[in-house]
Amino acid sequence: MTVEFTHVRSLVEQVTEDVVKWRRYLHQNPELSFEEEKTSQFVYDTLASFGGLELSRPTKTSVVARLKGAFPGPVLAIRADMDALPITEENHFDFASKTPGKMHACGHDGHTAMLLGTAKILSGLADKIHGEVRFIFQHAEELFPGGAQQMVDAGVMEGVDSVIGIHLWSPLEVGKIAVRSGPFMAAPDTFYITIRGKGGHAAQPHATVDPIVIAAQVVTNLQHIVSRNTDPLDPLVLSVTQFHAGTAHNIIPETVELNGTVRSFKPELRTEVPRRMEQIVKGITEAHGATYEFRYEQGYRPVINDEAVTEKVRQALIEVFGEDVVIEGEPHMGGEDFSAYQSVAPGTFFNVGAGNVEKGIVYPHHHPKFTIDEDSLPMGVEAFVGIVLKTLGA
Repeated sequence: MTVEFTHVRSLVEQVTEDVVKWRRYLHQNPELSFEEEKTSQFVYDTLASFGGLELSRPTKTSVVARLKGAFPGPVLAIRADMDALPITEENHFDFASKTPGKMHACGHDGHTAMLLGTAKILSGLADKIHGEVRFIFQHAEELFPGGAQQMVDAGVMEGVDSVIGIHLWSPLEVGKIAVRSGPFMAAPDTFYITIRGKGGHAAQPHATVDPIVIAAQVVTNLQHIVSRNTDPLDPLVLSVTQFHAGTAHNIIPETVELNGTVRSFKPELRTEVPRRMEQIVKGITEAHGATYEFRYEQGYRPVINDEAVTEKVRQALIEVFGEDVVIEGEPHMGGEDFSAYQSVAPGTFFNVGAGNVEKGIVYPHHHPKFTIDEDSLPMGVEAFVGIVLKTLGA
């Protein structure tokens, strides 16, 4: 190894102040999915200031930087997402969001800042690198169909041998890194159900076909798919998250709208579950003289971490941080379009702890009081740099 891992921390310390500053600037100036014009320009200009990077704009609101090493070797891609969420922030930091209704409530500001810090360090180490590092600053992770597939379609993964990404994770205490091979994040699918009955006066229910009562049975019976129709060892979530009906206390409405999400890992479940769902909806509505419309949309693919890439990442992280820091990650049912990159090249996605109970940093992702412990930022940079040196520095 031409740059010893023991030197990585000192390199990270030199950029930590900048990384925190960049994260706070981005946090103050959030932009929603597919709207990241100022964010992507900030990233482009910051990368340009480092020198030694080939910059491009594969889409209107994304940036790719290529660092070509002095020696031939593989291509390693590193991805960070940049978009914010349509949430009004309830924190009162000096760097809280300046824009009502927009907030970095998932850590993407930290992801972007960490990758900028990584690019700054590595741009000074090109003479030590065997191969290429490709820094992918992606738009629109939060909104399906997502920016990752657009980036893939634009060719950003051409020639890439492996890809990695980090998600700052508030349920994991700062100071820990969770790595896992195999299924890691679920496929997030969406469903829409409309039940049409016959409206009327609430005092004369016998003259109506009450869609609320019918929809209530649908909600209850849909839960049987998870509890009784699928193998309990196969992770599956089916949640009805919206129930819209009615305009007054004395009117039985004509229609009910049910919306929700299904989360799974196995491809066969993504085929079987909607079939079973529609079978249940059809049976209940027909039994009560109602009609229905059913629409099911597949979202991102599940994030499945490649075994060989994950093991190499795990060993690099252990060399940098020690075995007490690097723990076995648990799969969870959140979705991530990082899976689009994994469909092209083997890769791994892992969590860096960003929560801190003592500091009150306990709110979940997508909460108006979400934040991260900024001590996680240098850890993320150190992880990225260490992995690059393990992969391309020999």
